[in-house]
Amino acid sequence: MQRKDIEEQLDLLKTAINEKQPADNVINILTKLKAEVVPTEDILRSTKAGMIVAKQRANPDKAVARLASEIVSKWKTIVEAEKRRKVGGAKPGTASPSKNVDASSPAPPQPATESDEWKGADPSKRKWQDDGVDIKRTGMPTRDNCVGLLYNGLAFMSKASPTKVILKAMEVEKAAFTKYKGDTPEYRAKMRSLFQNLKNKQNKELGPRVLSGEIPAEKFVVMTHDELKSAERKKEDDELQKDNMKRAQVPMAERSISDALKCGRCGQKKVSYSQAQTRSADEPMTTFCECTVCGNRWKFS
Repeated sequence: MQRKDIEEQLDLLKTAINEKQPADNVINILTKLKAEVVPTEDILRSTKAGMIVAKQRANPDKAVARLASEIVSKWKTIVEAEKRRKVGGAKPGTASPSKNVDASSPAPPQPATESDEWKGADPSKRKWQDDGVDIKRTGMPTRDNCVGLLYNGLAFMSKASPTKVILKAMEVEKAAFTKYKGDTPEYRAKMRSLFQNLKNKQNKELGPRVLSGEIPAEKFVVMTHDELKSAERKKEDDELQKDNMKRAQVPMAERSISDALKCGRCGQKKVSYSQAQTRSADEPMTTFCECTVCGNRWKFS
């Protein structure tokens, strides 16, 4: 991010604070500054970025205050590391053995930066408790628990940093809370459904797509069961449906006869039937019926 871009983001930050805009707006700006600014002492001094962001450590919103603290700490670490590197280098006007450094000599240390990757051993067992993440973000126990649930789902098999995961979990939870008009049965059911889909080992690409923003939070919370399926699962279901539709069209001799089924047209109980899985594998089978008396056909699930 160039100096001009940094100044623009800082102006947006100050405006958001002064106008008391929603905390999410402030968090989005801070997140961009954290991810895209490569700080130097000169840039921080000229833009006053450090001072502006540092003030938000006292923000009444805990998420904003925490993120501001993380940014200040990150920038301070990088700038101090750069200072140490320069001090260890050659000084102007003096001879320095570094001019004739052997190619096998170790390279000077690079500025420390926050890694975007989680460094744990087994990402399939990631939980907010083990990552040391605070999920108390909304002031409502039920919502906080849903934030934790989403964190566990998004973190499953992911190497993304805890900061990135918790911010996305908060964004998704807020979108669902708004869409389903508060702590309603629909809201809770959707939270459970999203968690189950994120933890599905057969749908490993879902979590990364949400974390990357490819699937926006507002879209994610209204996606249907079929829309949440992986591309591989959708292809399997389509092939299964086509295959079963063909199998459902079997000759009359291969069908079973039942006296428990009654024809709605003639009232007779001489009905032949066959069953097939015409929808996805987790849906009920479809029964195809034909009256042997009047030829009436119907189906039901």
